[in-house]
Amino acid sequence: MSQNNIRDWLEERLGLSAVSRFMIHKEVPRHKHSLWYYTGSAILVFFGIQVLTGILLAFYYKPTLELANESVSFIVNEVPFGWVIRSVHSWSSTFMIATLVIHILSIWMTKSYRKPRELTWMTGVLLLAVSLGFGFTGYLLPWDELSLAATKVGTDIPRAIPWIGDFATRFLRGGEDVTGDTLTRFFAFHICILPLFILALLAVHVYLIQKQGISRPLEEEKTGQKSPSIPFWPNFVYREAVVWLLLFGTLLTVAVLLPHPLGTAADLMAPAPEGIKPEWYFLFLFQTLKLSPAKLLFVNGETIAILNMGLFFLLFFFLPVLDNRPLGKKGKVITWSAWIFVLYALVMSVWSLL
Repeated sequence: MSQNNIRDWLEERLGLSAVSRFMIHKEVPRHKHSLWYYTGSAILVFFGIQVLTGILLAFYYKPTLELANESVSFIVNEVPFGWVIRSVHSWSSTFMIATLVIHILSIWMTKSYRKPRELTWMTGVLLLAVSLGFGFTGYLLPWDELSLAATKVGTDIPRAIPWIGDFATRFLRGGEDVTGDTLTRFFAFHICILPLFILALLAVHVYLIQKQGISRPLEEEKTGQKSPSIPFWPNFVYREAVVWLLLFGTLLTVAVLLPHPLGTAADLMAPAPEGIKPEWYFLFLFQTLKLSPAKLLFVNGETIAILNMGLFFLLFFFLPVLDNRPLGKKGKVITWSAWIFVLYALVMSVWSLL
């Protein structure tokens, strides 16, 4: 069968020419917020690296109480380039969540969630939540002293939720305490359940972006002016590819120079080490709970703090619905609230490290 015949056979069944025509004719607006455009594709790059390195690590990892820490040690010390792959996997998770946070904040501050992009924002917020779930479940998998203690603290927090708190903690742990069942459950979440969620959300999110297009600045939408556009292929893709290479080079450099350490194997009977801290993206929540009063109007202070966090997440999720005023009447309250949140998160995070 000739090359032309193969191409015709695939075209008849897949219709790939429609995709190529779409890419050729698609244009991307170019304006003063162009820096933020790169964060979306950067998230996909880091996610792809996560998937690839995660698959390689799964070939050798053993999610059991007796072998989890030993298998990670084998990956680091015995498998060729295993320590690099593990370090890249760990750092790409950090880079991905950091880029997601920047991406969400930029959309918040530029109000790019405006009609008709409400669902794009909502799926993006859910993607952030699932990514944090990846970080939380993956933290336990090395099964060292620090990850065990941090997971005990993290999974104990839902107990403060009224009515469903005890059930939520038992569901996460697979029992009353963090044990080998918790490790197996977190591994299942990390490689099976959460990937299904994130792939489904990514598919919907990318579809919505293609359907609704990339937003323009508020000033342009108010005046009806349009910023100049550039072709998606090859101009925009080539520009993005340069950024991808720079990000990958930075990630690899950091992973090689600062490999993630592996602690002593966890002992369920040993006391928790001092100074337990969660990952950086949970620090402000950790400090908020730490500063909560024991009682407030005869109600557990931690319960009030968690309920406030849940309320904030709901308001954050439904932000496009709450901020639906006409363009000419939009004030700066939303923008200032974003800056206040950033300042609060930074202060609390730094405070927790002191």
